[in-house]
Amino acid sequence: MNGFVVAILVSMFVVSAITGLARWLNVRGLTGVMPCEFEGVFPEQEYVRSREYLRAGAGLEWAREGFDLLVVAAFAMAGGFGWLDAWVRTLGFGELGSGLVFLGALAAAQGVLGLPFDVYGTFVLEARFGFNATTPEVFILDRIKGAALGAVLGGGLLAAVLWAYGRMGSYAWLGAWAAIAVFTAVLMVVAPVWILPLFNRFSPLEEGSLRRSIEEYAAAKGFSLDGIFVMDGSKRSSKANAFFTGLGKRKRISLYDTLVDKLSTDEVVAVLAHEMGHARLGHIRKGFMLAMLKMGLTLCVLQLFLGASGMQEAFGVGRPSAYVGLALFGLAYQPLALALGVVANWFSRRFEFEADAYAADAPGGGAALASALKSLSVANLSNLTPHALTVWLHYSHPPVLQRIRRLTNSCG
Repeated sequence: MNGFVVAILVSMFVVSAITGLARWLNVRGLTGVMPCEFEGVFPEQEYVRSREYLRAGAGLEWAREGFDLLVVAAFAMAGGFGWLDAWVRTLGFGELGSGLVFLGALAAAQGVLGLPFDVYGTFVLEARFGFNATTPEVFILDRIKGAALGAVLGGGLLAAVLWAYGRMGSYAWLGAWAAIAVFTAVLMVVAPVWILPLFNRFSPLEEGSLRRSIEEYAAAKGFSLDGIFVMDGSKRSSKANAFFTGLGKRKRISLYDTLVDKLSTDEVVAVLAHEMGHARLGHIRKGFMLAMLKMGLTLCVLQLFLGASGMQEAFGVGRPSAYVGLALFGLAYQPLALALGVVANWFSRRFEFEADAYAADAPGGGAALASALKSLSVANLSNLTPHALTVWLHYSHPPVLQRIRRLTNSCG
């Protein structure tokens, strides 16, 4: 143990303490008083279950987070990073190959150690509250597909980043930044067509009043659509959602089948009007730019971190490298990640309010979107009264009550 090790471990525990406090305040602030906007909408028994669901989810997150902290601390203090690096170098793959094996081994270990929590969350907690529809076969296939994609796509990007930090000197962070920016932009285009269908089936929305209403609204707003699809989200969960994909003039709408089943035509159109608002108001472009600014700052700090003398040796590493430094940076970066996340979430919540306002002129007006938000909150057992610290730290969307009260003249 020395100053570097202590500083990084303390920073991790501080971040965990802050997020844990927010989680505790969130649970402590649960109230049995039904917000007036949900009277007659949220059955009392379901409202009780929503509070139980939040408590159960918080308990699982505490257990997962505590376990992760203990494992990382034990691994670091036992010299695990140095041991793993020494073993990887015996394979003779060179600096780049060794880096991919080293970081891949850490990612695989993280996935294996987190698997019991994923299994419990899916097949026990989500099932207990009636959400889970995932079969063991689907669960296993999802993990295999995710690991394969991570190895191919993530491995390729990681190789580019490691190459930049190993070969480009003081300009390494700029090279890595450019690689990540291009990769992210390309992924935004190809993911809806090539990657998402690996996990879900997308079927064209059948002809009928819903499709006509969506097409009429899109045409009135000047949106050219590549298609309107229904995704078989019900094969994993009863929760509902919708999303908008595509860049440029051509857009694709995807609706969860559970959303189509739960909402009226006007409500579905209002939800999609909200998503169209993000595109029309430039939120997709702005979000991308903000994400890239955040990434640029992160990579610049990473370069400074890699230049810290004695950092890697403090963790038992005999031969410092970019890949070991990247792994250690993933631990030391957590306070900065939390701070940058707060800023990003603030912008995201602002964008959501703007998109809500845009959707207020859809068929049914703001009342239709408010009604959809209420229905989805009930169906998903959402927390109607999150604590302000939790919202500030973690919420990319404003609390549902705030959104509803802006859309309607409610009793709130």
